[in-house]
Amino acid sequence: MAVTINDIKKLRDMTGAGLSDCKKALIESDNDIEKAKELIRKRGQAIAAKREDRDAAQGIAIGKSVGDFAAIVALKCETDFVAKNEKFVALAKALLDLAVEKRAKNIDELNALTLNGKTVPEAITELSGITGEKMELGAYESIEAPATVVYNHFNGMLSAAVGFNQADVPADVAKGIAMQVASMNPIKASREQIPQETIDEELRVAIDKTRTEQVQKAVENALKKAGFNPYYCATEEHQQEAVRKGYMTEEQVEQAKKLMADTAAAKEASMPEQMIQQIAQGRLNKFFQENVLMEQVYEAGENKETVAQFLAKANKDLVAVELKRVNLNVD
Repeated sequence: MAVTINDIKKLRDMTGAGLSDCKKALIESDNDIEKAKELIRKRGQAIAAKREDRDAAQGIAIGKSVGDFAAIVALKCETDFVAKNEKFVALAKALLDLAVEKRAKNIDELNALTLNGKTVPEAITELSGITGEKMELGAYESIEAPATVVYNHFNGMLSAAVGFNQADVPADVAKGIAMQVASMNPIKASREQIPQETIDEELRVAIDKTRTEQVQKAVENALKKAGFNPYYCATEEHQQEAVRKGYMTEEQVEQAKKLMADTAAAKEASMPEQMIQQIAQGRLNKFFQENVLMEQVYEAGENKETVAQFLAKANKDLVAVELKRVNLNVD
C-alpha cells in the first residue's frame, strides 16, 4: 500500500516527528499507523540514550498555584532554540498541570504519574527523540499551605512559590512576596527553618573572620608605629618587591616579620572572648537578614521595611511559612 501525504501528516500530528521520519516509519511498517508510531518511539529512545552524556543547561522553569497548593516544574534541554519550541513548552505545562492536579509532593511522585498513557519519563524521552536533544526533568518543588502564590519570571528560567499561614492574602501582597523570593533568593521563610548545622557553621566562620580581622588590625598598627609600610610587609612577594625597589633592606624585612609574628601572638593571647562573640553574633544576624525571607528588606517597600513589617500592614498575623525557588540560570 502506497504511503500518502495524508498518512504522513496524520502520523506527524500523532507523534510530532518530522515528515521524513514519519514517511520512513510508514514505509517500514507497511503503512500500519500503530507500528509506525512504535518505530518512531523506539528511534526516539535510541536518540535520547545516545545524548545522555550531553549537558542540558537550557529549558523552562514554570510554576502554578491553586489555592493551598503550588508547584514548580523545570524541564531541561540542551539549547535555547528547543527551550522555546512550542511542543517543549506544551510538555512542561502539561507536566505542571498534571503535578498540580495530582498534588505530587516530590519529583519521585511526579515521575510515577502518567500523561496520555505514558509515564512522565517516557513522555520526556519521546519528545527528546523527536527534537534530537537531551531532555530531563531538572527540578520539581511543591508547597502546601493555607494560601500559595507563584511568580514566573519573564525569561522562563526562573520561578518562585510562597506559602502563607492564612487563606486570605491580598493578591498584590502575595505577588510582591513571590517576586521578592525570585529576586533576593532567601534560603528559608523564617530563621527557625534554617538547619542548626548551617547556623553553627555560619557562626564559626564569623568568629574566625572576626579573630583574623582583629589580629590583622593589630599587626598593621604595630607596623605603622615602627615605621613600616603594611603593604610591603603583607606577603613574601610584597617583601621581595620592597627589597627589589629599595624600599626595605633584607634586615628590615626580617625585623618586620618578627614584629608581625610577635604582635599576632600577643593579640591572639589577649583577645577578649566576649567582644569576639558579640561581633560574630552581629555577623550571624546579618546572615539572617540577608537569607531569611521574613527578615529581608522588602525590595518593593518603603523606608527599608522588612518583609515581616510589610505583611503586618496587610494583616498583623500574616507570615510567609514556606518558599521554593528554581533558577535554571544557576541550578
